[in-house]
Amino acid sequence: MAGKPSGAETIKADSRALRGSIAAEIATDEVRGGVSEGTYTLLKFHGTYEQFDRDTATERKQRGEDKDWSFMVRVRAPAGRLTPAQWLALDALADSHADGTLRLTTRQGVQFHGIARRDLKGSIAAIHHALLTTLAACGDVVRNVVTTAAPRVDAIHARLEAEAFRLSSELLPRSRAHHQIFLGEEESPLVEEEPLYGPTYLPRKFKIALAHPSDNTPDVLANDLGFLALTEGDALTGWIVTVGGGMGMTHNKPATYPRLADAICVIGPDDVLETAKAVVRLSRDHGDRTDRKHARLKYVVAERGVDWVRDRLSADLGRALPPAPALPRLQVPELLGWHAQGNGRLWLGLPIAAGRVAGDLRVALRHVIGRFDARPIVTAQQDLLLADIAPDDRGTVEATLRAHGVTLAEDLTPLARWALACVALPTCGQSLAEGERVRAPIVADVEAVLARHGLAGERISLRLTGCPNGCARPYAGDIGVVGRAPGLYTLFVGGDFEGTRLSFQLADKVPQAAIAATLEPVVAAWARDRQAGEGFGDFCTRIGADAARALLAARVAA
Repeated sequence: MAGKPSGAETIKADSRALRGSIAAEIATDEVRGGVSEGTYTLLKFHGTYEQFDRDTATERKQRGEDKDWSFMVRVRAPAGRLTPAQWLALDALADSHADGTLRLTTRQGVQFHGIARRDLKGSIAAIHHALLTTLAACGDVVRNVVTTAAPRVDAIHARLEAEAFRLSSELLPRSRAHHQIFLGEEESPLVEEEPLYGPTYLPRKFKIALAHPSDNTPDVLANDLGFLALTEGDALTGWIVTVGGGMGMTHNKPATYPRLADAICVIGPDDVLETAKAVVRLSRDHGDRTDRKHARLKYVVAERGVDWVRDRLSADLGRALPPAPALPRLQVPELLGWHAQGNGRLWLGLPIAAGRVAGDLRVALRHVIGRFDARPIVTAQQDLLLADIAPDDRGTVEATLRAHGVTLAEDLTPLARWALACVALPTCGQSLAEGERVRAPIVADVEAVLARHGLAGERISLRLTGCPNGCARPYAGDIGVVGRAPGLYTLFVGGDFEGTRLSFQLADKVPQAAIAATLEPVVAAWARDRQAGEGFGDFCTRIGADAARALLAARVAA
């Protein structure tokens, strides 16, 4: 694309395959001013962001002190799968290197917060020694590959998991910079080439999901690239390839927008990897490198069209790709609570509010995972599944969790169970408003509204983010709450629970304390006028944006 490359493109081009001056800058305890812009940009590729405590920044500045700098480190966990030993190693790192907590992400990863610069190298090395990595957990590359977390023992689920692991491995950057900077590997005078990514990697981040229509917990259509399994009985017959999803946008910039992916083509059961590489090359070669707000693959698809994308992929792969059929009906099953795996063992799905594992919850998980060798699996809903539990241990496991005050799925309303929230303040530099820290009061306020209208048992997805970048996928659920400014939010409604429809803006600049009251006229209308089995987002879409906003205006007028 014509035009001057963005600053990030120049940094990548001059980085010597992601090395830059990282090694020198993290080798010192001096933290005043944080790292340089180049190092900040390149560190993302290695799985870490430098952050500062925004709660204390103003006070510290008034005292003439620098910001309280630290690092967030993100673990790449394909399909959310961890071994018991890996979980226990990460749990130990939370105390020795971070702020004493773990955080489960909406992309099935694990994050640490509060890591000091002097501990950055050691923390990443320790994660590597646990047979995990932070490489490409962030940055302009393929990020953590997600799929259903359900550990069902059947051929389809085994294939989804295997493909997620294969894509994760094969699409990693080939540069040895990560191993040389963080793991002590001797640096070669030769800079490696990146046969897939090229010298400047991708124009922007790239997300992949795999799913079966019966389990769209990964929100496959919210990803740059999706593979939706086609099956006949227990046999995998092919995949529908979806391209062009992405949640990010910028307030007051209509040229930026969230988007769900389009179904592009059908491929054979064994063509996932080569197709993924072709779509990555499409993003690499056609994404906008002049404007990072316009750099995601979704804009290429929106502006060039489905036929153009399919033709480009066909040319790349050397064969004509058949158009995709209409998408099958997608479903979102319940993964929390006790479930049979299909091999005589059980899994227990635990709700983890905003994905934050801390305090007694951390202690309880340590006991259960260590004693019963339960296998942890992170879900795309920020929850944790404990797999491979013997039926005879079910009572003891549950009693152990209860003894530590752990909340189980049956203790929650459906709204609380399905609510997502990003970290936001005080650490995320992008946040315009609170996220995780106001999840509980917002959920409680909306729960009260639902209860008043006899809807407390209805399954509704509420997704909260501190900024419009959309890490908790707020534009693809029943209710989206998006940070606008300190204490103010934009409300979105009309998406569906299954992740197949985007929401529309209902109200802007709503104070946190008024979110539930703003939603109440629409909730009341849903309770009064809904059709049989009609979800909240479905109702909002049926009556339309103008009618939904008119309900709010009528309440104000009254």
